[in-house]
Amino acid sequence: MKPSGKTYWNLSAAMIRTGILGYGGGPSVIPLIRYEAVTRYKWLADDEFGETLAIANALPGPIATKMAAYLGYQQKGVPGAIIAVLAHILPSSIAMVALLSAVQFLSTSKVVAGMIAAVTPVVAVMLGTMAYEFGEKAVKGLGKYVGVAFFITSLLLLQVIEIHPAIVIVLFLAYGAVHFRLLAKLKARRNEREDAQ
Repeated sequence: MKPSGKTYWNLSAAMIRTGILGYGGGPSVIPLIRYEAVTRYKWLADDEFGETLAIANALPGPIATKMAAYLGYQQKGVPGAIIAVLAHILPSSIAMVALLSAVQFLSTSKVVAGMIAAVTPVVAVMLGTMAYEFGEKAVKGLGKYVGVAFFITSLLLLQVIEIHPAIVIVLFLAYGAVHFRLLAKLKARRNEREDAQ
């Protein structure tokens, strides 16, 4: 996609929105970034967003700022990456500094505790919806049985064996590369056989 003349403005607006509205840490911001990048501005296709997210998860550092940097770089190179990251982190940084003097009051406030309790289910639903959509795409790409087997395998690796998530992501990325190469070779052989008959 050719970047439009308003790309810097769009990058800033999108990242300010995700920085202000994202509550609960990096993973909870991802559905918001996905909405901005895939649905609103169409900077990435949904599949490309999923691939970028998987690679970003395998790298060190906060996931939301890595995604912001990638989107900015994809649209406007290094200046775009810098603007996107600053637009994403500045609103919450300024809010933290502004509210620092009121931390003692806010930590005991029943109103704030109620707000946190009300927002938590919303974040859980957003993450669940995104996970379901990615799972649905995995099942379509790999097949139902392989998709379910991978879900169970990843659950065992992450929760039972407690392997670091980055290692699990790298393992599945490596398998994905091999899987699709094998499928391509099998299709080519089938086509050769059909052509020979």
